[in-house]
Amino acid sequence: MQPAKTTLARFSPIEKSLRTVRAANLWDYEAMCRHFSWDQLRADLFDRSDDKMNIAMVAIDGHAKLTPNKPAVRFVDAEFTRTELTYGELLRSANRFANLLRLVAIEPGAVVASLLGRCPELYSTVLGTLKCGAIFAPLFAAFGPEPIRSRLELAGARVLVTTQHLYERKVAPIRSTLPTLRHIFIVREVAEGELPHGTQDLTQAMSGLSETFETVPLSADTPALLHFTSGTTGKPKGVVHVHDAIVAHHASARLALDLHPQDVFWCTADPGWVTGISYGVLAPLSCGVTLLVDREELDVERWYRLLAENEVNVWYTAPTAIRMLMKAGLEPVKRHTYPALRLIASVGEPLNPEAVMWGMGAFGMPVHDTWWQTETGAIMIANFLSQTVWPGAMGRPMPGVHAEIGRRRDDGTVEILAPNEVGEIVLRPGWPSMFSGYLNNEQRYQESFTNGWYFSGDQAYRDEHGYFWFIGRTDDVIKSSGHLISPFEVECALNLHPAVMQSAVIGLPDPVAGQVVQAIVELRPDYAGDDELRRSIMAHARRSLGAAIAPRGIDFVVSLPRTRSGKIMRRLLRVRALGLPEGDLSTLEPSA
Repeated sequence: MQPAKTTLARFSPIEKSLRTVRAANLWDYEAMCRHFSWDQLRADLFDRSDDKMNIAMVAIDGHAKLTPNKPAVRFVDAEFTRTELTYGELLRSANRFANLLRLVAIEPGAVVASLLGRCPELYSTVLGTLKCGAIFAPLFAAFGPEPIRSRLELAGARVLVTTQHLYERKVAPIRSTLPTLRHIFIVREVAEGELPHGTQDLTQAMSGLSETFETVPLSADTPALLHFTSGTTGKPKGVVHVHDAIVAHHASARLALDLHPQDVFWCTADPGWVTGISYGVLAPLSCGVTLLVDREELDVERWYRLLAENEVNVWYTAPTAIRMLMKAGLEPVKRHTYPALRLIASVGEPLNPEAVMWGMGAFGMPVHDTWWQTETGAIMIANFLSQTVWPGAMGRPMPGVHAEIGRRRDDGTVEILAPNEVGEIVLRPGWPSMFSGYLNNEQRYQESFTNGWYFSGDQAYRDEHGYFWFIGRTDDVIKSSGHLISPFEVECALNLHPAVMQSAVIGLPDPVAGQVVQAIVELRPDYAGDDELRRSIMAHARRSLGAAIAPRGIDFVVSLPRTRSGKIMRRLLRVRALGLPEGDLSTLEPSA
């Protein structure tokens, strides 16, 4: 079945940015796809005869040896004061943490968790854990005690690194329920005072330990990272990634994000999520760039000042953040100039065409969408800097990634669909960052694969140029009176109404049509959700989409339910509308 393209087809393609200040890493897409080799890249990165590796060898060891005085991480506090860690300083700190883990008898394969914000200790914890062969598991600092407990328990974490404030509020209440958690290291917010019983001062514990540590060489399939999914489709799952993942992190950082060693790179993702580790720590460090780290939360005026004053070259952020910037208008962005900025990229949820075009008005360049999942571990599909951007398109597959649109047949085989046919994004296993399993759930892992293909759960179609266009999660796509309706398509149309800030679309059961389209709308501050406005939005949707696709009903809400990483929880909207149990809400924003 072919998708409707009424909204997305309104925009003309955007050719490569004229502001590119150096040749893009990926210029000839077709040639790169023909000649790309994961094996060759792996050999180039590690240059070892024994086929052993460790993420830390690429992310810190090599650069610290070659450029020890180069800034690796630049922290900016509330007063815009900068503090920098060089590659050499970061290596020494990571080595001390690795030696601390050895001191407390943490063996390779044990889980070390962090419950931290964007602080210097996070980076030494990540790298030190990996250097000694342990598994690093980040936790989101805004979680409450119960989701923290469930994740630490599922992981069997032996070590936790957190702040005194977070420990007292969120860990202390559940500490007695975690018998496997042997060591808790505290990052102090204040220099003096007693620490809670059973914890240790991290700085004091690392003091005097050796600044040298020989990174443990491991086989490529050794577990390295444990991430928990955000739970938009149900209970969070523990996703395991191996040391080989750094090969895909590095390739995608170079080709999709176009990182060069001279760059200043800003990834705004929280370090509690997979993006905040994969592209907030590991991938950019593997490219030898300088990371910008904002110690504060999103503030429109602050963000523009950070981009300008730090001469950011590549900026990787989320659609939710972009929409907040859009809401503030163009006046704040025009107060600064951004001559160094050459690429803005987006991750986390589909990027609507208006957000892509907003980049043109604000910065003179489009926002480049990227697609990947916690399970894929790295960017799989992207709009590349040197290539044409179609607003609303996810882009084309990374070199080395075999992506298609597929459908499961009843006989267990997989049908690969023709251009413009809607199906599920499927990937051939073999890219280095493919997850190696769901923690303690082998059955769920095996169910993700059919006849040699990984089924992503995301519905899309591929056009005749090879660009992928998002439709919705498999459970989100609406089938009404024989029509296959994309929630994203309908939401894009609704969001063009001047009163609509954001919208979410779900399918509700109907005895005649099978399902009908229901829209839930978050209004802009100056509008009241009355029947007149409902009729206005409905008429706008019918003009844009046609009566067969437009919503049958519209509800107004103060705010849409989102995960803490910014994704709209359509699953939650659906079960609320049907009066069903809401299930796991551990990743839901408190205001929702």
